[in-house]
Amino acid sequence: MTGPRSWVPVAVTMFGIGWGANQFVSLLVAYRQSAGFGVVTVDGLVGVYAVGLVPALLVLGPVSDRYGRSPVLKVAAVVSLLATVVLMLGGLPALFAGRFLAGLASGAAFAAGSAWVKELSSPPYDTTSPDGTGARRAAMALTAGFGLGPVVAGLVAQWAPAPLVLCYVPHLLVMAAVLVPLWRTPETVDAGHEGGSVLRRMRVTSVRLPRFRRLVAPVAPWVFGGATVSIAVLPGLVASSVTGYEVAFNALVAGVTLGTGFAVQPLGRRLAATDTRRGAGVGALAVTAGLLLAALAAATTSPWAVLAAAVVLGAGYGLCLVAGLVETQRLAPPHELAGLTAVFYALTYLGFAAPVLLAALSAVAPYPVLLLVLAALAAVTALATRRPDPV
Repeated sequence: MTGPRSWVPVAVTMFGIGWGANQFVSLLVAYRQSAGFGVVTVDGLVGVYAVGLVPALLVLGPVSDRYGRSPVLKVAAVVSLLATVVLMLGGLPALFAGRFLAGLASGAAFAAGSAWVKELSSPPYDTTSPDGTGARRAAMALTAGFGLGPVVAGLVAQWAPAPLVLCYVPHLLVMAAVLVPLWRTPETVDAGHEGGSVLRRMRVTSVRLPRFRRLVAPVAPWVFGGATVSIAVLPGLVASSVTGYEVAFNALVAGVTLGTGFAVQPLGRRLAATDTRRGAGVGALAVTAGLLLAALAAATTSPWAVLAAAVVLGAGYGLCLVAGLVETQRLAPPHELAGLTAVFYALTYLGFAAPVLLAALSAVAPYPVLLLVLAALAAVTALATRRPDPV
């Protein structure tokens, strides 16, 4: 596919890989109930995804800058499909292997795919879209996949027979549908044009730019920091109030969080159109407000307060993601586009540590207090985005 819509198969592939990456989130309660997994085991299944993702991001982003977007994303799509097949086998070894493969697929896809969408949304492929369109398209594709994956998987796991097998079938269908269009998408990187080894390209020099260090890097962890609190922490704190519907409620919270994140991204692009500090600052303020609501939800164990927090934290997720991705793609030279995008995404995944840190610190202080401290840190980040650029 060529022309102004040639970005669509790439974005849909990112949607599918995002679906596969996040479908497991709403199944944590189901695995605890059916397989008797403890907190340490479940945290390990969450963490092994990052073990696969971060190295794949940092290596395969520069690989795609050197050898092309197409081979990296095609392999990622196949690995994402394979990861779900492995997860369907059940059993703890298969679950660890499937989650690791899902991390590899995500790391391969997010940087290379975001760069590919950006390039296909720019001349000569697309001569009409304004600056920042590619970043918004990539962010919306990922967020839609992140949001629908856990919702569909969670609803199937709540009510379908053989729930921990059938819940994965929708992702298989999505990935099967994207493979043929993806194989017809034009490559945007001339592998022979820019020389240099992959090891040299892994030294992404643009991370030293003051704007990246002072704006993008501080905001990036809040992309997933607030969202994972909403999805992975808050439903467990109110489980006693939704007895019998824990899996469905977890899916609902995930859908509300990431659905809101999807809905606010056009606003995020408008805020970032002239100065990404505006989008980043508003996003960090939304995370701050959402964490304050999360503290209220933890104190009252109210499902309604959890849903309110999910809306605001989802808005913070979407705004921070778009602002960070737009600024990253503005700063990156063409030969480091995927490499710098990979660094940005790696920083966003630091936010996945928030639930683990909160669980560890809950022996010292109650969740409402810990969430208030987290809100204060987000507020400091929001203030930091207002600092003027160095002269």
